[in-house]
Amino acid sequence: MSVGNLGARPAGAQRFSSRLIGLVATPGIWIVAFALVAAAALSLPLRLPLGPNAWDTVIYLDAIQRIGVGQVPNIDFFAPVGPLGYYGAALLDRLFPRAQPMLLANWALLPVLLPAAWLLCAHLGARSRPLALALLLPFLLFASLPINLHGLYPVPGFDGYGHYNRHVALLLYLLIATLLFVQDRRWAIGLVAALMLTLFLVKVTGAVTGTMLVGYAILAGRLRLRDALAAAGIVIAALGALDLATGLVRAYIADILALLGLNTGTLLPRFVTVASVKFNVVGPCLLLLGMLALAAGREGVTLSLAGLRRLLASPLGWLAACLFALTFFETQNTGSLEYIGLWPVLLVILRDWRLRQEPLRPVVLVLALAVALPSTVIFVERSARAALGAAGQVPLPVPELGPLGRVSVKADIAARAAGMLEHYATQPAAYRDLVRRGLLPSYILYSEIDYQAAWLLDVRQGLAAIRAWEAANGRRLNGFLTLDFTDPFNRLLDRTPPRLVPIGMDPGRSTPALDADALAELGRTDAILVPKCPPTTAREALREHFAEALRGRNLVPLSPCWDMYLSD
Repeated sequence: MSVGNLGARPAGAQRFSSRLIGLVATPGIWIVAFALVAAAALSLPLRLPLGPNAWDTVIYLDAIQRIGVGQVPNIDFFAPVGPLGYYGAALLDRLFPRAQPMLLANWALLPVLLPAAWLLCAHLGARSRPLALALLLPFLLFASLPINLHGLYPVPGFDGYGHYNRHVALLLYLLIATLLFVQDRRWAIGLVAALMLTLFLVKVTGAVTGTMLVGYAILAGRLRLRDALAAAGIVIAALGALDLATGLVRAYIADILALLGLNTGTLLPRFVTVASVKFNVVGPCLLLLGMLALAAGREGVTLSLAGLRRLLASPLGWLAACLFALTFFETQNTGSLEYIGLWPVLLVILRDWRLRQEPLRPVVLVLALAVALPSTVIFVERSARAALGAAGQVPLPVPELGPLGRVSVKADIAARAAGMLEHYATQPAAYRDLVRRGLLPSYILYSEIDYQAAWLLDVRQGLAAIRAWEAANGRRLNGFLTLDFTDPFNRLLDRTPPRLVPIGMDPGRSTPALDADALAELGRTDAILVPKCPPTTAREALREHFAEALRGRNLVPLSPCWDMYLSD
């Protein structure tokens, strides 16, 4: 062998390396791998670190139980959002009955999101695999774990709230990428129709935001009006067929109108709040807009219809439109993957400016990265802290709760939660005084992980008390209504929830007035449960809201933390 051949690689190794690189560069492989990892995670009895507002996840378990007994969202129970997320969770629950609920809710929309991402990347990959991967990999990162980009509580944990907001953020990401990069008319019409239909059935504010973006794409010349009308026709036809078959769409719209009547307030302060909370993205984004506007001014902007069209179609116009639309969506939400939908626009800017030879080039590139990096860094940092912190945590002792109880907390938080639950039971007067003053025990009570841990211990106590009462009295209660934000007992005991009662009961926001039909349905439910550890303003408001349903029932003290109003 000559000296020149000593460093040569065997042809077989080169072919294997080329094939491996080809596989890694194939978007479809990443999507399949993500789906397999998600399926494995849903199949395993995983224990996750408890995070803030974890009881929000129980809303999905309540919906799954209702769907399982034949109830239809928005028809048989009032819901603050659309039905698709609940049906997605019910499907995954059927396939993976041991799944950790936070993962179940977080991935409820994967049966729609992953095929849409695959179609988008299949179209783009035929033209540019690097472009398809540059859009897909961030999408998969943000779809991976139940993590929000903003939190009030300093201890790391997985976020049990904001699931449907994250679903909408991911859908808007795909919609913006479609509007910017898909060139084939048929692909554009199909993807826009599928994404807009999904947005409507997940959350109406997501559909409103999507409509803003589609409207802008028409003005900017990225989507022809007739193509947008074709997509709208597909959405309307699909919704019409669904409504004719089930009546669900009419009921959903009625719930939306009811929510609008319950929720009031001006929009401008919400914009200010979003800008202040997410200044790490909004601040550099405004600076980037300024630099792009300066560059456009130097190139010259003609005051004509053609000049206006060029401005609208430019990265400057798209960045401004997407920033406004995504900010509007965030004004309607608390906790999400805020502003991840800016990445497709930033990708356009980076591709456009990386080879330019002008003084503003380094400033624009740095600002584009300054807009993109905070969301990525925060997501990775919060995910890593939660995962690594779990190694030093202990299981919360609530095995009776099944998958809902597969959570871990720091040992001192577990001890504090147990101590606080006992304190709540023995010192009710202090908390009733806070209720009288209209105050919570803590300003961010529901975001505190120790409170969420105490709530799970409280549910365990209530579950044991119900089982003991049923055994002692020889009676199997047919169902429960719990006068609290979430209601876990029908799911845990496999009973039938009452119809026409909201899920996720937030007084004043998602509790429409009880009518005669709702009262009649409640009359057929054996038990109404009242949590007492601790008394809070929301629990007292729910007791007052359902006072008519409590009338004529027998009060049964179940345990130090639970009362039951029993029907005869």
